[in-house]
Amino acid sequence: MRILVVEDEASIANFVAEGLREENFAVDIAHDGIAGRTMALSNDYDVILLDWLLPGLSGIEVCRAVREESPAVPVIFLTAKDTVEDVVFALDGGANDYIRKPFRFDELLARIRVQLRARPDEETILRAGDVELNPATHAVKRAGRDVSLTPKEFALLEFLLRNKGKVCTRTRIIEHVWDIHFDADTSVIDVYMNYLRKKLGLKGDATIIQTVRGVGYVVRDEP
Repeated sequence: MRILVVEDEASIANFVAEGLREENFAVDIAHDGIAGRTMALSNDYDVILLDWLLPGLSGIEVCRAVREESPAVPVIFLTAKDTVEDVVFALDGGANDYIRKPFRFDELLARIRVQLRARPDEETILRAGDVELNPATHAVKRAGRDVSLTPKEFALLEFLLRNKGKVCTRTRIIEHVWDIHFDADTSVIDVYMNYLRKKLGLKGDATIIQTVRGVGYVVRDEP
C-alpha cells in the first residue's frame, strides 16, 4: 500500500512516515501544497494524508484538485484546526476523515485502515480461492491453515489481493511494496514471489497467483 504524506513540518512528516514504513506501507512525502498536488495527481496512492495549512497551496485546494482527478482515493486531513465549522468545511471539500493535531500514531493507523476497508469493491477479509488475509490482524490462512509470512511477504500478498483480477505490473509492485520510485532491478519481486508461493503451497502458474509474462502478476479466484 502506498501513502502520500503532505506536511510542511518535517518532524511530523518524518514521524508519520517512519511509523507507516514500520507497518509496511510505502510512503512519499511532500512539504508544500504545490509539490503535494503534483505528486498526488501524477502517482497512484491508496491514501493521502494532508495538512490543512501548507505553503504554496492550502490542503483544501490540494484536496479539491485530487477529487477532480481521483474521486475514490481516501484523503485524511491532519490539522490543528478543531472547530465544528472547520470539520464540516474539510469534509465538504472532499476529505474522507479528519484528525486533530497532536494525535497518537495508533489512532492515525486505525483511521487509515478504516479508509482502506471502506472501499466498496473490497472486503474486510481479503480472499482469493482458499487464501484469506486479514489486514487488521496480519493473519493469513490457506484452506483454514495458518500461514506465517514475513512483513514483506505479507505486504506483497496484500497488494495483490487488493488488486484481485487486475494485472499488477512489476513497476507498480516495486513502488507500492518496496517503496522504490526509479528504474530499479525488479528481480527481487520474483524471489519474494517464490517465497510466497512456497509458503502458501501454490505450485507453478496453475494457481491463484499467476505470472503475466513480461508484465507482472495477477491474482484470480480460479487458476
